[in-house]
Amino acid sequence: MSVLVGKQAPDFTVPAVLGDGQIVDSFSFSESTSGKYAVLFFYPLDFTFVCPSELIAFDHRIDEFKSRGVEVVGVSIDSHFTHNAWRNTPINQGGIGPVRYTLAADLKHEICQAYDVEAGAGVAYRGSFLIDKSGMVRHQVVNDLPLGRNIDEMLRMIDALQFHEEHGEVCPAGWNKGDAGMNASPAGVAEYLDKNADKL
Repeated sequence: MSVLVGKQAPDFTVPAVLGDGQIVDSFSFSESTSGKYAVLFFYPLDFTFVCPSELIAFDHRIDEFKSRGVEVVGVSIDSHFTHNAWRNTPINQGGIGPVRYTLAADLKHEICQAYDVEAGAGVAYRGSFLIDKSGMVRHQVVNDLPLGRNIDEMLRMIDALQFHEEHGEVCPAGWNKGDAGMNASPAGVAEYLDKNADKL
């Protein structure tokens, strides 16, 4: 499996359902995320089992993503019409409701192949990618099909990246927004560990 961290995120243009429910034939990932942070996440299929819990969890936190200047885009190999049908299915009937972010249709499997998250069955593993404003992948994690993601961990990674960009310090183990950072030097490590080692 490829490690894309430190590389430019592969671009794509495909049909999609936007967060306002509009169906488009040509959603450009690079155009929609230009100059913004982005979270691109893959999931196996619409109308399945673990997937709706993840997509609803992303939607429940969409304001948290927006407050950090992050565009969220979900991808599966389903068509944009199936995405739309799933959005229009009530949650208590296995649907996801009108989630407020884009769902892209990877009908040709080109996106999941470009991000190297295609499983043997042709569906995508649960891959998540944090992409910075310059289009570079800064964080990735890939779960096997039965293992649902922790969406709060992606928010923590965004906070860590933005903290590093703002302050120049690095984020040690378990760092959360509001915690002290670490100077990336021997003296900085020693100072941080002297104060915080017992909390790690």
